[in-house]
Amino acid sequence: MKFQIEDVTVYFPYDHIYPEQYQYMLELKRALDARGHCLLEMPTGTGKTAALLSLITSYSLAHPSNPLKLLYCTRTVHEMEKTLAELRRLLPYLPPQTRLLALGLSSRKNLCVNPAALSSPSRDSVDSACRRLTASWVRSLAAERPPGAIETCSFFEAFDQAASGGPDAVMLPPGVYTLQDLRAIGREKGWCPYFLARQLIRYANVVVYSYQYLLDPKVAGVISREMQRECVVVFDEAHNIDNVCIEALSVSVRKQTLDGATRNLNRISQEIDRFKATDAGKLRAEYNRLVEGLAQRGNLPMTDSWLANPALPDDILKEAVPGNIRKAEHFLSVLRRLVQYLKGRLQTEHVETEVPVAFVSSVNSHAGIDQKMLKFCYDRLHSLMLTLEITDTDDFLHIQTICDFATLVGTYTRGFSIIIEPYDERMPHIPDPVLQLSCHDASLAIKPVFDRFQSVVITSGTLSPIDLYPRLLNFNPVISRSFTMSLTRDCICPMVLTRGSDQLPVSTKFDMRSDPGVVRNYGRLLLEMVAAIPDGIVCFFVSYSYMDGIVNSWNEMGILQDVMQHKLVFIETQDVVETTLALDNYRKACDCGRGAVFFSVARGKVAEGIDFDRHYGRLVIMFGVPFQYTLSRILLARLEYLRDTFQIKEGDFLTFDALRQAAQCVGRVIRSKADYGMMIFADKRYSRHDKRSKLPGWILSHLRDAHLNLSTDMALHIAREFLRRMAQPYDKTGGTGKKTLLSQEDLENMTDATLEMF
Repeated sequence: MKFQIEDVTVYFPYDHIYPEQYQYMLELKRALDARGHCLLEMPTGTGKTAALLSLITSYSLAHPSNPLKLLYCTRTVHEMEKTLAELRRLLPYLPPQTRLLALGLSSRKNLCVNPAALSSPSRDSVDSACRRLTASWVRSLAAERPPGAIETCSFFEAFDQAASGGPDAVMLPPGVYTLQDLRAIGREKGWCPYFLARQLIRYANVVVYSYQYLLDPKVAGVISREMQRECVVVFDEAHNIDNVCIEALSVSVRKQTLDGATRNLNRISQEIDRFKATDAGKLRAEYNRLVEGLAQRGNLPMTDSWLANPALPDDILKEAVPGNIRKAEHFLSVLRRLVQYLKGRLQTEHVETEVPVAFVSSVNSHAGIDQKMLKFCYDRLHSLMLTLEITDTDDFLHIQTICDFATLVGTYTRGFSIIIEPYDERMPHIPDPVLQLSCHDASLAIKPVFDRFQSVVITSGTLSPIDLYPRLLNFNPVISRSFTMSLTRDCICPMVLTRGSDQLPVSTKFDMRSDPGVVRNYGRLLLEMVAAIPDGIVCFFVSYSYMDGIVNSWNEMGILQDVMQHKLVFIETQDVVETTLALDNYRKACDCGRGAVFFSVARGKVAEGIDFDRHYGRLVIMFGVPFQYTLSRILLARLEYLRDTFQIKEGDFLTFDALRQAAQCVGRVIRSKADYGMMIFADKRYSRHDKRSKLPGWILSHLRDAHLNLSTDMALHIAREFLRRMAQPYDKTGGTGKKTLLSQEDLENMTDATLEMF
């Protein structure tokens, strides 16, 4: 369908549109008009992706003199593929003359088609295998030797030869290209799909890729360097964006890291000696170039560009590298002293916390390494590895980690802590020393994105309370809006269960969680529900250790055996392959009518990215409130920083964080308006207004006062009544005359007053 929003003709790939989609487009257009950033919370299962893609694509077509490029960031490859499929659906509805090029970009592991490189087990080893076949010096050597003497990548060679004819020679026809499409084109033409995608993102109208490609400075500096200001950046499912930002700038150093770094340095030392004997000119040339500054390195071939600097702004690249680390052997000596110093710090028997300034001062006095030398470590290592023509970069991850740490600690003075712990507090009898450079300020990683691009859209089904995100990310959105879900029937049934059938309160509070009465009541709740509710039930626990403990107790009490009389039980583990297999079998059990229960963990892979729509999820039970481990030193340091810098109280942040995770878990159960499902928040703390009010508006609007303080038998009665209602024939207008689907004609007759009625 086609309709107008002010001066923009919107092309939409469906015959009807939800009122909230239309409102979402209105707010998004206002943000684009204002050339500002926005926060939009849209209920799950209401077509957020379709609304985003339609509006931004149509907006760009309406302004041909200033077309916008869309950078759409997702968290997983699965979400990337779903986004590209939605865009492909939109394509036939656009005007015939539209030339839209859209593609997904992922790591070499997901795009490579060369069997020699693809056989490597991990992402880092695939990257390294690729470098061994494509590095400029390897290719130069192969050109001098007889054919086949030095192995190279035939896919990259064919692509490079085609690309030498100019960008048009490798340009793909307009269209939408998924990762699978790119691999198929690579095999058909004999080109490398990864480097083809890297080349095409400069010219594409829509690029779909991972958060890291914009938020992690090491990756963004290589991949997203050439993106223009006229871009709209969308962070989809962005409820955890602050954690992604913090992880991008945090580094952990363990004893294994330092041992590995020592081995790396010995290997580099051997390479330097070899070069001195055979090709000393290259080391001299590097020294002279470093006198001029890092920027004099020029543009590297695409195959040689390694990870960019984790912190450095461009102006520092023009500075000369400090004299005492210009010579390769001098730099090596500095790194050896740094590794030795860090080994000494790890031998502590007590927890130590320092700010970067004090840590840098300590490094200077004990190891003779000043702040400027630390700041340049990462780039100096990169330069040295290029000079020494090292290709197996996966073997050098340990020394890269040390230089990453050095550069961050030498660059930032605020927003970080160095925390040294001799053991994990939860297992004090096992020595496991770790030195962590922990970032507390999420705004550091995302600030360059806000500064650089015209509009940044942060959107998810779980952004409540929405006013906390601008403070956490330190920006001023021009639009900040939360939408509710327009429904013709109450197909969502949230309940707060505060006590068992024996009227004993239930909670996962630390002093109650191991109480046999609480464990038994949780087990009875599950048992009653599996007997009454058909198809799939999903249970979320607050942590892996709590899930292990309670499942064990249920087994000893005989509850688990009773549950399995009604449904099969599958469990998420920390092993991705095992969990994927469990999910497949869970779905099979639901498909064949046997029914199943899936035990999962809040903040785990399943909670973040797997949908339990239709019969795969008729009920989701959230056992407890998923607070973070509140004794974690890193969390305590972050809470202190948020309180002092952004005036965010500890309790407010912890509750906000726990409730967004809970909302994310229960939101898995409903993925469209024709779907239906129940949500049980099984913890007495959810009945408190200060906790409950942090849930998204679209859940709260269906949470009745009568459902706020339930026992197991009351919840069971409500569940049965709800299922009886949902079994009635589904009338899309609900017999109320209220529309939740708008046609083109409705939109043409639309006024602001009528829209508000919906």
